[in-house]
Formats: sequence, C-alpha cells, structure tokens
Amino acid sequence: MKARVTVMLKSGVLDPQGEAVRHALGSLGFAGVNGVRQGKVIELDLAETDTAKAETAVKAMCDKLLANTVIESYRVELL
Repeated sequence: MKARVTVMLKSGVLDPQGEAVRHALGSLGFAGVNGVRQGKVIELDLAETDTAKAETAVKAMCDKLLANTVIESYRVELL
C-alpha cells in the first residue's frame, strides 16, 4: 500500500520560502500571485495491507518525525 503525506506550515506561521517564490514569480512577469505557501510531499511504500492500520501508522510517523506539529499540519492519503 502506498501513502502520500502532504506537510504544510500552519496558517499564521511565516513562510519565508513561499514569500521568496512569490517574489521570484513577480520578477519573472507572473503578475497576480498574492501569496505562496511552500510545503513538502512524502510518499511511502508500506508493507501494511490493512487500511486502518496503515493510516494509524502513517499518522504516528508524522507525529514523531515527518511533521513538526507545532508549526506544521499534515494530510495523509492512502493510494
């Protein structure tokens, strides 16, 4: 089973990388981009075949390693 985790900074947390991308897009002539939030996508190939167990395991991975839950939120998709 495969899982995709999307990690993003929580709203209200400054995103200097996103701001740099927004500024660069404006410099390249892409007008009208008012904001950019940058995150990361992590794809996992799991041995687990039970959907509920896989989701529980991936959420534990996020809480312990993949996301800093103080400033980041995450979304888990099982594929």
